[in-house]
Amino acid sequence: MIHDVAVVGSGFSAIALTINLLNLLPPSSTIAVVGDDPGFGRGTAYRTEFYLHRLNVPAARMSVFPDAPDDFVEWLRRRGRTVTPDDFATRGDYGLYLRDTLASLLRSRRDRAQVEFIKAKATECIRSENGRIVFRLDNGNELAARNVVLCLGVGNADLPLKPERIAGEVLPRIVQNPWRLGWFSRVRRGEDVCILGSGLTMIDQVLALRGRGHRGRIHVLSRRGLVPHAHLLRRSTPVQPALPDDSREISAILKNLRGQVREGADWRGVMDGLRPGTQALWQELSKEQRSRFLRHALAWWNIHRHRIAPEIASRFDALTRDGTVTVHAGFLQAMEPSGEGAEIRYRQRGSDHIASFHTDWIVNCTGMERAGIGHSPLLQAMRARDMIAMDELGLGIRVDARSHVLAPDGQVQPGLYAAGALTAGQFWEITAVPDIRLQAQRVAETIATDVDLNSRRVASAR
Repeated sequence: MIHDVAVVGSGFSAIALTINLLNLLPPSSTIAVVGDDPGFGRGTAYRTEFYLHRLNVPAARMSVFPDAPDDFVEWLRRRGRTVTPDDFATRGDYGLYLRDTLASLLRSRRDRAQVEFIKAKATECIRSENGRIVFRLDNGNELAARNVVLCLGVGNADLPLKPERIAGEVLPRIVQNPWRLGWFSRVRRGEDVCILGSGLTMIDQVLALRGRGHRGRIHVLSRRGLVPHAHLLRRSTPVQPALPDDSREISAILKNLRGQVREGADWRGVMDGLRPGTQALWQELSKEQRSRFLRHALAWWNIHRHRIAPEIASRFDALTRDGTVTVHAGFLQAMEPSGEGAEIRYRQRGSDHIASFHTDWIVNCTGMERAGIGHSPLLQAMRARDMIAMDELGLGIRVDARSHVLAPDGQVQPGLYAAGALTAGQFWEITAVPDIRLQAQRVAETIATDVDLNSRRVASAR
């Protein structure tokens, strides 16, 4: 059987694509969804049931449908949640919303395309002589499709330290993947924890630790010691950003935006006003300017752009004020055994001084790998066959403005698309729900047009 579409992946991009395809494809179409995550569409982020794991985007902007913005808020209200559009819902509720939305579409099978969920991993990929894309699965089967969307996300970043600088005795105390939540049960109430990285994942892990009864000290170490800023209690009004007319150099752009804030504009409003045009602005930047942004401005972009809910910020601030959480800015130098735990040695930012502290556990919250394919045997195999090409700056794989995957020679790979974080090299702003849902809709529309044309060709051939 040759499917009209294969969606490869199990996270939000995959469920958003599937939902849009169900709304757009004719009932005669077939969709295969390939992934081994039992919480399809919820992934790690939306499977959590901890009440302090909140969305960092207000509920009014979290509908899976771009043209039905109130869908998530209405779902919450139907379930008795007291919310306003500006509230920050729990991530667990959002995962249930995605599940329910997909389930409601699947129930109306007579009016929708047929969906086959295949619990497996795709490990190899080839293009057949007739142009179909064929996957080999780790269950021994094969899958063929006319159109394929890669929704594989990215993997966890490695520790910011060469393996030879990590003492073997310390390895059992390192949590490489903090989202495998079983590690919480191994931490005793009074033990100290070191979290490497100071972004959104760090905030989640700190609050989860405290919520589970941990009362030891928490050290946070990152190169700049920057933590996410907070949203206002009431959503800020977007402000038109004052971009330079004659330059697309990062230094000129940042100078204008800083000047706008100094003159009285709310920086949150400026960031929110910049957001609708961020993808277009990114595409106007040269490779050199994009590289400068990644080297010099990315850390500040992240803490201003990816803000946290006010309640979450308040709880975290209280922990830093009472000394429970200490944020260190510096460069990790070594992890050495110390008693049952480890001594963390780091060079303080802005000096040559080597500081240290003791910890019982080390948790890797340094974010996601930038290259985007190290976690995926499938993507590595596709690269070896020249079916995909890496983005020049290591931001996923190369795609065009319509999310078609590009071959190493720059040619469009017919019927092959990518969505979500894998496409950051083209779109940059493509990790949050408001951006991915729009991309998913556009890719689904392109595929629906292709399926319709193919159906007409088959009909006319008869």
